[in-house]
Amino acid sequence: MTTLGSSLMPSLVKTSPFFSYFTKIPWIFPSQNTLRASLQTYSCQSIVFSKNILKYSCNSYFSRHTVGYLCTVSLAATSSVHESSASSSNKVSNRLRKKALKESPERVLRHKLDMCSKNGQVVEALKLYDEARNNGIQLQQHHYNVLLYLCSSSSLLETSGAIDVLSMGLNRGFEIFQQMMTDNVSPNEATFTSVARIAAVRDDPEMAFSLVKQMKDYHIAPRLRSYGPALFGFCRKLMAKEAYEVDSHMVASAVEAEELELSALLKLSSDVKKVDKVYELLHRLRRTVRQISEPTAKVIEDWFNSESASKVGKKRWDVDKVREGIVRRGGGWHGEGWLGSGKWRLVRTGMDDNGVCHSCAQKLVCIDIDPKETEDFAASLTKLACQREVKADFNKFQEWLEKHGPFDAVIDGANVGLLSQHFSFIQLKRVVYLMRQLSPTKRMPLIILHRSRVTGGPAQNPNNKKLIETWKNCGALYTTPPGSNDDWYWLYAAVRSKCLLLTNDEMRDHLFQLLGNSFFPQWKEKHQVRLSVSTDGLKLHMPPPYSIIIQESENGSWHIPTTTGDDLETPRQWLCATRATDTS
Repeated sequence: MTTLGSSLMPSLVKTSPFFSYFTKIPWIFPSQNTLRASLQTYSCQSIVFSKNILKYSCNSYFSRHTVGYLCTVSLAATSSVHESSASSSNKVSNRLRKKALKESPERVLRHKLDMCSKNGQVVEALKLYDEARNNGIQLQQHHYNVLLYLCSSSSLLETSGAIDVLSMGLNRGFEIFQQMMTDNVSPNEATFTSVARIAAVRDDPEMAFSLVKQMKDYHIAPRLRSYGPALFGFCRKLMAKEAYEVDSHMVASAVEAEELELSALLKLSSDVKKVDKVYELLHRLRRTVRQISEPTAKVIEDWFNSESASKVGKKRWDVDKVREGIVRRGGGWHGEGWLGSGKWRLVRTGMDDNGVCHSCAQKLVCIDIDPKETEDFAASLTKLACQREVKADFNKFQEWLEKHGPFDAVIDGANVGLLSQHFSFIQLKRVVYLMRQLSPTKRMPLIILHRSRVTGGPAQNPNNKKLIETWKNCGALYTTPPGSNDDWYWLYAAVRSKCLLLTNDEMRDHLFQLLGNSFFPQWKEKHQVRLSVSTDGLKLHMPPPYSIIIQESENGSWHIPTTTGDDLETPRQWLCATRATDTS
């Protein structure tokens, strides 16, 4: 009993109102029934037992199981107190641990360096680095990467009359990288890219390319930005052989050059008179970029106006072979090399609604989309959507679409309804009518709206409620669930149904970048319908009957679309390059 009493002592609470009752007033137990009644009376209260109670537990009135019951109740209470105490202790311990981590020298240094990076403070970051080294603070990958980034960007950041920030950044950058290697801190892609940029600023593209090659030793996959310092450095120095080697390394690493890289290579090839490379790069621009920016347009204009361009080209060629090549490649180019001879006539012009050039009167073609590519695109779109949406919600939509589709057109309801700033069901209704008239079967288009659009705001209007119910009843409205991005839904529906998509969304944000720039721009060009509002009312802008892409004709002329103009508010500008031909 002494042992049992000791185990219960911690649960004694002298401030309890029952304490004096149990210790000063004698407790007499006349019978088991009385005891049982007493236990029932106090069972709802938190009773803590003292040694005096344990003394009475030896009384003959207590059976062994009764004493065991009392002990169990008390031990349970003690255990609960201990668990609560342990939980509180763990919470305090976690808070202290987090606080200690936050206030550690490494974490404080990280925060200060991040602030330097945000504000472009190269000199201050280098001071922090020197202090950390002197104080024996162990720098980690993030610390080194921030420092290297600042050093590589020193020419673009702060300026100081007393300090040559650029020279300091470049010199200290290599020193910091060497220290990182000495400390056995593992580099990553950002590390190598920053050091490659430092090498490029020092006019050493060879070192920049060497750093990219070293990434393989660390099992690091280079990115497009990793190659930029070396590629642009070689192009600037007119080192064609080395620049083409970088380009080949990119291809081998499955890194696709974009407009900036292709434009640099095109200018280099033009400057060093590599005429076959110019031809190859124009076709790479056709596949990758489709429409060119103004800087690239200037590079192309310089090429066609050059003496080298006037001297290159076949005077005679096999017309049937060229036509066969155009058909085999899907239209829009033949790939047989430069055709024609003499000086080029280059003008900036436009196309009429049918794709006829205002300058040379040549009609552009519409390049077909491979049905297999469409199916593959729909599959990749489904995969991406399920990764970013609630999979069950998107699968439910797919099942609904299989039951109610396919449709002749899909409408991005939110985009159309908000065209005049405030959401308008009247405007959406008019657009639905216009799209229905375009349908060969006069079928209702599919309207995609977020659920919030059909439950609140203008949707509460009685007329709008009736309209929504009408759309629902004829299977023409699908409401996306809360938390979803309706872009995935209307895009998938249009791709799956192989139909028109009405939206003014340019589809250029991060979501659409995930879809790549090879097939998606082709699909968008052939399926997107756009809408404009004027004093004359609503106007639908249908997909053009020709492909807005670099086109090479069978007579050797070129038509190159630019990003100047969008054919909605202003006509798109094209480069038209033609010259006399002789196929006899």
